[in-house]
Amino acid sequence: MAQKVLITGGAGFLGINLTRFLLNKGYDVISYDLLPFNYPEKDKITEVIGDIRSKDDLLQAMEGVDFVVHTAAALPLYTPEEIYSTDIQGTRNVLESAKQLGVKRMVHVSSTAVYGIPDHHPLDENDKLDGVGPYGESKVKAEQMCEDFRKQGMCVPIVRPKSFIGPERLGVFALFYDWAKDGHGFPMIGSGNNRYQLLDVEDLCQAIYLTLTKPVEVANDTFNIGAEEFTTMKQDYQAVLDRAGFGKKITGFPAAPMIWTLRILERLGISPLYKWVYETASKDSFVSIEKAKRVLGYVPKFSNKDALIRNYEWYIQNQNQFEKSSGVTHRVPWKQGILGIVKYVF
Repeated sequence: MAQKVLITGGAGFLGINLTRFLLNKGYDVISYDLLPFNYPEKDKITEVIGDIRSKDDLLQAMEGVDFVVHTAAALPLYTPEEIYSTDIQGTRNVLESAKQLGVKRMVHVSSTAVYGIPDHHPLDENDKLDGVGPYGESKVKAEQMCEDFRKQGMCVPIVRPKSFIGPERLGVFALFYDWAKDGHGFPMIGSGNNRYQLLDVEDLCQAIYLTLTKPVEVANDTFNIGAEEFTTMKQDYQAVLDRAGFGKKITGFPAAPMIWTLRILERLGISPLYKWVYETASKDSFVSIEKAKRVLGYVPKFSNKDALIRNYEWYIQNQNQFEKSSGVTHRVPWKQGILGIVKYVF
């Protein structure tokens, strides 16, 4: 009999990619999400519409499950109240339900946002955690809860992925892809000579799969996950403009005035970019993946450029499905706000 995996946030960007990955590995998949699972694989899975803030719903959906992969989270554009109730209390509910029902493993998908804005690179798993803002703070607290449940005998692998992209990813990246497809260049905060590591969602799925299948004494740990090959931010993003074929370029601008301008626009509610995006865009941001490679056998397939181009090509092929939608999740494009006007300067 196939083993059952419940994915919280199963209808989200990571959820759908992980669903496809695990179906191909022969698992039975349960999608647990507030939103419906509107994808071609719908008939191959069990769909449960539910909220991780409801422990009763979780317990019912988790009955008979072998593994849980916890991807559900309220992202930085949500209100602080939604972030704390979802990312902290929701995670506690998932952990308590999994423990109560004897689930073999509960893989927690965290974030490298737990490192805050660091003063050195690369970052490894033992570096200080310093979450910035409600989202970063909640991710740190959620990890602390996971470690508490480990001490109670549970197997709770934690993965800390860099910003991940690939098929189904929209959000802030849709802004860039929209400019590229329409033949526009793109402004960059700072010179663009900083190194900003990304991650292809397929590589993240591989890492999660490894934490599900490796022996408990190996997997019950914390792992950074990211691309192995990446150059500068300007070079990596230029690869998308080159693929678009209009001869456009990435243009760097002094970071300080751009950041101050974006702060004002964010406060006025006319910019889609939040603090974490624009405050870190001009800085180095990369982690060591040596532990995941050594302990899990993690072997990333995609470089930053590969991942960006793969995501862009998916965007071009599917743009008619989402061109009139918008929101604050990775499933839909973010509203461009005033940036939609700035676009025509480039």
